[in-house]
Amino acid sequence: MLHSIQIENFAIVQKLSLHLHQGLTIISGETGAGKSILIDALGLVLGERADASVVRQGSDAASVIAQFELPPVAQNWLQQQGFGDALQCTLRRVVNPTGRSRAYINEQAVSIQTLRQLGSFLVDIHGQHAHQSLLHHDVQRQLLDALLPNSELLQQVAQAYQHWKALQTELSILGGASQDREAKLTLLRYQVQELEVLELSPETLQTLEQEHRRLANARQLLDTSQHVLELLDAEDSSACLAGLSQASRELSQVQQHDTGLNTVTSLLENAMIHAQEAVGELRHYISKLELDPQRLQQLEQRISLLQDMARKHKVRVADLPEYFQNLMTQLEALENYEQRAHVLEQALAKSGQAYYLVAEQLHNQRVETAEYLGQKISGELKRLGMPNGELRIMVSADEHAAPTLAGIDTVEFLVSTNIGYAPRPLHKVASGGELSRISLAIQVLTAQASGVPSLVFDEVDVGIGGGVAEIVGQLLRRLGEQRQVLCITHLPQVASQGHQHLQVSKHTENALSTTQIQYLNQPERIEEVARMLGGVEMTAQTLAHAEEMLQRVN
Repeated sequence: MLHSIQIENFAIVQKLSLHLHQGLTIISGETGAGKSILIDALGLVLGERADASVVRQGSDAASVIAQFELPPVAQNWLQQQGFGDALQCTLRRVVNPTGRSRAYINEQAVSIQTLRQLGSFLVDIHGQHAHQSLLHHDVQRQLLDALLPNSELLQQVAQAYQHWKALQTELSILGGASQDREAKLTLLRYQVQELEVLELSPETLQTLEQEHRRLANARQLLDTSQHVLELLDAEDSSACLAGLSQASRELSQVQQHDTGLNTVTSLLENAMIHAQEAVGELRHYISKLELDPQRLQQLEQRISLLQDMARKHKVRVADLPEYFQNLMTQLEALENYEQRAHVLEQALAKSGQAYYLVAEQLHNQRVETAEYLGQKISGELKRLGMPNGELRIMVSADEHAAPTLAGIDTVEFLVSTNIGYAPRPLHKVASGGELSRISLAIQVLTAQASGVPSLVFDEVDVGIGGGVAEIVGQLLRRLGEQRQVLCITHLPQVASQGHQHLQVSKHTENALSTTQIQYLNQPERIEEVARMLGGVEMTAQTLAHAEEMLQRVN
């Protein structure tokens, strides 16, 4: 149940705090006062899409906070998601002027998807245009499925479909049709042969790069090495080795007078040894270093070929070895296609059989539920001013159709509004007002079965009036005795059935419009119902009529 909702800087609401109760709560007000803002704010905090238009002009952000008492299914879900064990929770949504939003459950940041999942356990919102969507077969199937006694069958069908689809996709990727497979094999063989001659491996590329870099810079390497060799071991006394040798000799002559020079002498001797080794290595390096323009040209041609291949296959040169291995793997899998395809085809056939088995069980359950739901809706239609109204739900199975996520059934609502006429599709028979009544009957019945503790009806009574409107109010009041129900309405017959009544009004302050909502006491309810009854002036007779309507309910 929804305990309270706090709205700040949302649309034309500056600040609003409401505590809500069990039963049927009526929400009414003049056209344009902002009655639907409360529903929009509730939808936002339950995970509906947000945009910048919801932020009140001149505000930094819009925020909606809602506190709920949790049904058992929501308690279990929260516990599984790591929110702990709680009987209540707080949802919060904040939207900034750019349209970006943040969502919180018990002040812990969550994704919008997580917020939406929790919201589905807490509130059902039935919009004023629900009767229009009723014309779509998918919506008709979903309404029927909402009343299935075993909803696990829906999950089993979905799981069986996903398994079948995964196998079909793997088979398609493996080779597809025979003609496509041969074309793919021809291309793969050509690509593998083309790359195979390049002897591709990470080590080969590294060696090639190092050799090319050495030969491309051979002249500079040779000149520098010879110059360094002269610095180290020239014949004149300015060479490094000659200087080290002279320094070592001179210190050796005087170190007998002070042992403190022993360390310096030792370091000089080690330096001479390392310098002599460096000279030897450098002479050896110079003797092996060759200027080989012909080999350099060969290397550059090979590097150019590698670059061309990389561009052709749209990869980097460094990624060619891995790309080549992937092509080899694909070729091997495709060449062994028959064996793998046989395994996959057997698994696909077995998966299809399992799918159609559970889909048939779902079909049988849909047929039984369709008969029950059709009878219940037909009964409600008679109460809603359609004495000859009859609704039948046809469930047709196509056992030859490809598997789908929702099964193999086509669900269609058929209606007859006159005696002697066979039921026909809704869009061919029902008028706007009749469609509204059919939709309302379905929504009330499905809401009773949903188990969601809070229900919201946003002007679902459009196109209804007179005695039918009173019956609609009675239906909603009866529903409110089992659940928490919020209902936006323009009809006094519906409004008089409420356990409590909220009035929405709009005021202008500092050139800005602001919506306010307040609970009405009994005298205020009489005035509001009288206003809804109509008339330019609120006469004593209108007030008396409104009071009588409220007293008749209570």
